[in-house]
Amino acid sequence: MFTPPSAWFTGFIPDMPTPFEAAGTIDLKAFAALCERQIAAGVPALVVCETAGEAPTLSPAEQELVIRTAVDVARGRVRIIAGAMSNATSHAIELARRAEAAAADAVMTVVPAYNKPMQEGMLAHFRAIAGATGLPVILHDIPSRTLRPLADETLLRLVESRQFVGLRDASCDITRPMRMGRLLPAGFRFLSGDDVTAFGYIADGGDGAISEISNIAPDLCRTIFSQIRQGRLQSARYLHKRLIPLIACLVKDSPAALKNALSVLGLMSPATRLPIVPLDAAAQREMVRAFAAIADEELIDGVGA
Repeated sequence: MFTPPSAWFTGFIPDMPTPFEAAGTIDLKAFAALCERQIAAGVPALVVCETAGEAPTLSPAEQELVIRTAVDVARGRVRIIAGAMSNATSHAIELARRAEAAAADAVMTVVPAYNKPMQEGMLAHFRAIAGATGLPVILHDIPSRTLRPLADETLLRLVESRQFVGLRDASCDITRPMRMGRLLPAGFRFLSGDDVTAFGYIADGGDGAISEISNIAPDLCRTIFSQIRQGRLQSARYLHKRLIPLIACLVKDSPAALKNALSVLGLMSPATRLPIVPLDAAAQREMVRAFAAIADEELIDGVGA
């Protein structure tokens, strides 16, 4: 039976990294273990082949392999959201179709980077992708990478089609859910795409976050979300503040920093693909200090043990 995305596109959802072997091939065993760890922590969904997954460096066949692996591990226990990231509409369509063939539950597609399309171009881009797949489509607005934001007016035109079910919002505008919520369909979901401002975004009416820090501390992120929803803002704010030094490391050198952090926890190799390179020694020391700052409270499994 079809479950509407509004029922599971909520809370902290990890933007999963793609582990690599030393030779540069995808480490599917490590990836499957990362997926299982998140599922055990009770996340509602996994985002694969997106920003943290180094999607631009993956071939279409590799992306399909990663998606199929996530689907096989999940076995219906959580939803799989697959990135269809490209600044070429035809390529994004190919990726969306491959994601559907691999049994993903939804696709996430980003404002085209580098091209700097006008709003009419974005509208045509997203509608073409949605028209090529039967899957729900989640939009991704990240002006720091694309230079041009997805305008509120364009979002309103897109959601005339109920196929557009949510927004990963990395604009850092925490007022957007409250400002736009009453104008959009009841089931439409706003999730922060920025860990630094995620607390404020959710407290101001957002439905959750697509998160890198959730890869490291899924249980803690789930607690933060639950406490915000219960109105226990002081407690939630305290826990979020404890994570800020670690979040700052991730933001500075994403996704290499995320891979380094997970390697510190013994969960995967820090290997990346060019043009991303592993963290240098100074950045690694900063990461260790960020972990040390929270180790005494045992807020994260594997840290301070």
